[in-house]
Amino acid sequence: MDQEFNALLHNITWQLIPTKPHMNIIGCKWVYRTKRKADGSVECYKARLVAKGFNQVAVSNNWTLRQLDVHNAFLNGHLSETVYMKQPPGYEDPAHPGVLASKTDVSLFHYTAGTSRVFLLVYVDDIIMMGKDSSLINTLLQRLSTTFKIRDLGTPSFFLGIEIVKVGTGILLSQRRYMKDILALAGMTDCKPLATPVAVTQPVTPSAQPFDNPTQYRRIVGALQYLTITRPDLSYAVSRLCQFMHTPTEDHWALLKRVLRYVKGTQDHGLRLSASSSSDIHVFSDSDWAGCPVDRKSPTSGYAVFLGTNLISWLSCKQRTMARSSTEAEYKGLADVAAEVTWVISLLRELGLHSGNPATLRCDNLGATYLASNPVIHARTKHV
Repeated sequence: MDQEFNALLHNITWQLIPTKPHMNIIGCKWVYRTKRKADGSVECYKARLVAKGFNQVAVSNNWTLRQLDVHNAFLNGHLSETVYMKQPPGYEDPAHPGVLASKTDVSLFHYTAGTSRVFLLVYVDDIIMMGKDSSLINTLLQRLSTTFKIRDLGTPSFFLGIEIVKVGTGILLSQRRYMKDILALAGMTDCKPLATPVAVTQPVTPSAQPFDNPTQYRRIVGALQYLTITRPDLSYAVSRLCQFMHTPTEDHWALLKRVLRYVKGTQDHGLRLSASSSSDIHVFSDSDWAGCPVDRKSPTSGYAVFLGTNLISWLSCKQRTMARSSTEAEYKGLADVAAEVTWVISLLRELGLHSGNPATLRCDNLGATYLASNPVIHARTKHV
């Protein structure tokens, strides 16, 4: 690849210029080929940089043939039109940066200029721009304004139904307005509040009396799922209600109303994020065993991922398969959170925020801990 790229530079194949709205920029890609000798052994590995959308030309037979080998297949003719191509992957010139898409999150983009970086979180036509260098943010904002009609709203205060409130050295993410809308949708604006969302001593069993308005049940439970973005305390209750979306009963509707009464009394609650001196990842995982009386699966399997002192990811759900022991149920929960932590670390590395220290996973089951740390015992769990 270095030989090919240096040869292209030597032949002055291209000229780097800033992008403009009228340009139709085409992509490029590296094409790899293994060159072998007559006996099949490898002679060398070759790489070619090609612009997408080209046509290959074949030559006819019965001509004198000579075999040649050149370092790069550069263009030796003049084009009648100007062709705009993206910079070769892996050889981007930092003096001519562009907005690059994240490899971890499809809605995240980043722009680099020197040692400064700006991140853009995009959802359709809503954008949050963040970075340490305020001058670079202003420069990028001006460049975007020349291409798109953009209105600068200043510091974020309301984004996708989430209210962002400045609290001391941190922020509070709240969905107060969304909670009021859910209560109005359910007709429970003036209901009496409760201190807890669920009664843990009351088992959830299928009732023989179906609820007369299942569409209303599904609509409200679906709305509560979006509320869990800033309310991790509702994750377990909402996850349990989601298990009966297909055939809700009167008992399930009563459980849903209890959750709404809890929301009524906790409209001031939200997710607080504050400055943390540590960027290490700490994870807590837990799972019950055969807690569902219907299919004997583990309905309470969840985790909480902390970046320093801030909660950044959480989940409460029912396991997909039946566990034959509490150790197996806990071990499956650890496997799920390990996949989530792997994604979080990949994102932090891409953002340049990973501390380099390994993540700490905490589990309250000794059997699952031994399975995760001892490779000899791990060989006995192939069925998991």
